[in-house]
Amino acid sequence: MKRTIVFGGIALALIAVLIWFGKKNSASPIEYETEKPFKATIVKKSVATGKVVPLEEVEIKPQIAGIIDKIVVEEGAIVKAGDLLATVRVVPNEQSLQSARGRINSVQIQLKNAKTQYDRNKKLFDKGVISSQEFEASQLSYNQAKNDLRNAQNDYQIIKRGSAGSSGANTNIRATTSGMVVEIPVKKGYQVIQSNNFNAGTTIATIADMTKMIFEGQVDESEVGKLKKGTNIEVALGAIEDKKFPAVLNFIAPKGTDEGGAVQFKIKADVSLDEEHFIRAGYSANAEIVLNKKDSVLSIKEALLQFDRKTEEPYVEVKTGDQKFEKRDVKLGISDGVNVEILEGITADDEIKIWNKVSKDDEKKD
Repeated sequence: MKRTIVFGGIALALIAVLIWFGKKNSASPIEYETEKPFKATIVKKSVATGKVVPLEEVEIKPQIAGIIDKIVVEEGAIVKAGDLLATVRVVPNEQSLQSARGRINSVQIQLKNAKTQYDRNKKLFDKGVISSQEFEASQLSYNQAKNDLRNAQNDYQIIKRGSAGSSGANTNIRATTSGMVVEIPVKKGYQVIQSNNFNAGTTIATIADMTKMIFEGQVDESEVGKLKKGTNIEVALGAIEDKKFPAVLNFIAPKGTDEGGAVQFKIKADVSLDEEHFIRAGYSANAEIVLNKKDSVLSIKEALLQFDRKTEEPYVEVKTGDQKFEKRDVKLGISDGVNVEILEGITADDEIKIWNKVSKDDEKKD
């Protein structure tokens, strides 16, 4: 009898333990927290990478070939139009020089012959032997010969010294505009060539107006269609922290370029400067362009969204009881990457399951 009671007690205890384990296993091992939707201002932005450059930049090139003899300015100097930048020493081409000398000799012979005819015809004209028409013809030939000699001598001096006069105008490289000398890519002794129809010529210096700067950057083809000229943007410079400069978008390229398999479009924007900061040409910059903005819209954190594996449609899990949730399909609006607008599916009173919250143990592992 006693054995029956003992075995019965053990059986009851075993059944109780099994029931307890069953309830324990049926309960959710994780207690999920919830969040409610909230009102937020969501701004969707596009970031374009690029640099700031002067709006007006002029390259100064020589009018004659030669060797840099002297550079009289430094990079960073402020110059005015007409200021001397450098001088060029002409190294004449021997063949051209000999050809110019030969032309002078030939014209001198012609001049001597024309003078002889002129002197003879003048005496005959004074005596009334020849007509005035014959005398004037010889006088014209004499004057033309003198003019040809002057031209030949000037050509010789230009080939030899770079100038026909004493001022050396062609050998003095002067600024053609006012501004700051931002670059001098040559040094004393460098050989330079003049700009002509077949060659761009050697750049002696680059002058820019540093008071007018623009942002030049590129945006992806997926976002270029959303941009509009006249849009206000903000430009952040890598060299100046915690400062954003206002700018206005004024150019969107009609043609894109393929870079690394992605089509990029160039954009430009006028940057408004201040007196506190000096902006150097070529600073790297990022432009934040507002594509869309909505104030005080019903929103949730993007991390609360889940996506159906088959339809890939977004949904959230809404609390219906103690650790009980139901699936709700939602319709989304704009997103800034952190918060997303909710158009349909939930209300401000619903509690949304936080399904991917990082635990303290996971944070310690990271």
